[in-house]
Formats: sequence, C-alpha cells, structure tokens
Amino acid sequence: MTDESGEFVQRTEPFRRELLAHCYRMVGAADEAEDLVQETYLRAWRAYGTFEGRSSLRVWLYRIATNACLTALGQRGRRALPSGIADPAGDADAPAGPEEPDVPWLQPMPDARVAPESQDPATIVAARESVRLALIASLQYLPARQRAVLLLREVLGFPAAEVATMLGMSVAAIKSMLQRARARLEEVTPTREDIVEPTDPHARRLLGQYIAGFENADTAALEAALRTDAAIEMVGTRTWFSGRATCLRYLGHVIGSPGDWLMIPTLANGQPAAVAYYRDGDGTYQAFGLGLLTVTPAGIARITVFGGGPGLAARFGLPPTQPS
Repeated sequence: MTDESGEFVQRTEPFRRELLAHCYRMVGAADEAEDLVQETYLRAWRAYGTFEGRSSLRVWLYRIATNACLTALGQRGRRALPSGIADPAGDADAPAGPEEPDVPWLQPMPDARVAPESQDPATIVAARESVRLALIASLQYLPARQRAVLLLREVLGFPAAEVATMLGMSVAAIKSMLQRARARLEEVTPTREDIVEPTDPHARRLLGQYIAGFENADTAALEAALRTDAAIEMVGTRTWFSGRATCLRYLGHVIGSPGDWLMIPTLANGQPAAVAYYRDGDGTYQAFGLGLLTVTPAGIARITVFGGGPGLAARFGLPPTQPS
C-alpha cells in the first residue's frame, strides 16, 4: 500500500458507517446502499489527489455519496411497503398474494451496520430514529433532490451553504426546497407513533412474546402482544392485514406446530426484530426472513415481514441454517 493509499484509508474509513446510513435513507435498500458507499469510496479515491481541503473531508464525502444516490434514484421509482401501494386484504383465510420481484421494495437495515460508535445515549437514540422504517418509507415519497436536502439539513445538520455547494444549488433554492420537503413529508407520514426504544424492558418483553408465540405455536401469546389495531405486512407481495383479529386469523394459518419456527432476536431500523428460521423435513432450520416490530406502549403496532432467506440472514451476520 502506498503512502497516499494508507492516508486515504486512514482518513476516510471512520465515515463509512454514517455514509452507509445516509445512502440507506436516500435509497431505502441495504444492498443498494452498500453498493453506493463502495462507489463513493471508489470515486473519492480517484479524486483524492485533487482534494484541496476547501471543505472538510466529511463534507466532500457526503457530496460524492449524495450525488451517487441522486444518479441511482433517477433510474427507478420509489421503494415501497405493501401498505403504500395496496389496501389491506379483507380475507385472512385467503393465501397471500404472489411475490412481485419487479417491484422496488424497501429493505431492512441491521442496526449493527449503521449504529454510531458513540456511547452517548442521545446520539444513539437520534441515530435509531433516523432509520426507523416508517421514516424511510415516508422519505420515498419525496423527489430525490428534496429528499437529499431534507436529510442533509435536518438529519445531518449541515449548514444551508454547505448543502448548496454539495448539490450545486443556491442557498435560497436550498431553503425553498427544504420547506417543500417538510410540507410533503408531513402529508405522507402516517400518524406519528410513540415508539418504544428497542432496549427498553417493555420492548424486550413484547419481542419475547412474539418469539415465544411462533416457537411454541402459541397464538394467545401473540394476541397478548398485539395492539387492537395492529397490522402485518408481507414485503415482497402486496398483501397486508389490519386489525388484531384479522392478523391473528392469518397467523393461525402460518404458525404451524410447536418447534416449526426458530427465532433469533436482533435489531433492525432502530427497532426490535427477529430473524426467522423454518424447520424443513430433515429437521434443519432454514433461514426464512425477518420480522421487524413497531413497538408502542400499548403493544406491537405493526409486524413487517421481509423474506430473503439465506441472503437476509447473512446480512444480519447469521448462517443460512440452524441445527434442530
């Protein structure tokens, strides 16, 4: 490694986690965000010899990352959850709709990939709030440039002048675009939930009930955990259910027998979650997907189910199978 290469890595690597979080907020998909961070570092390395320090290194990297995201967003539509493109299913006894791989669906982001290294509680809470699934879903409704301005100004706290330089716009245009972004976000954001932090004992207890419900085929445990107006979404299809009674009826069709499911607790999008494995005919548990919980003081308000099998398990640092 040359001296310049070593200097580049030493100076830029500390920003990788926060750049990944930023790219994820922009594009709504973990794998695409990873690719964009790689592209950012490649572009930065190629241009590093011309970096003259007129701005801070952090600002320079964010400019490269944001513009890479804007280019990517110009090539497709917004990413979505089922509740963003379809009405809730009325018949919980009917099979879930077919998978639609051509729809650009939202993806979950493991907390371990983007959590700040800071031990300051306020910093940790703010970081979790900035990647909550409901926020990521709402951001997708903003035009790409509005999204960038909102994130750079309000999540990351860059001054308007620096954002203007990053995006090649005037300060007045940045201020006007920020106002429009705020108004649009207010329009598309559902009623704000009082979300319980995933490390709170209440959230841990509800996650435990959710896991026990599946592993023991105990619908009573799930009923006790769910809020009356709870919803379940199956990302990858247009199917979702609203209302505890409807959700429980659907769960009754998929919960199986005791021992059919194995759940590994984790954290995703600043929320409690569990990577799910389903037992096959040989007794081995095969990676199935992820259940991400939106926990409120009154119970679980939403279960967002992401498929993905071994690939999703690997993203969370878990193997494709688990022994019985």
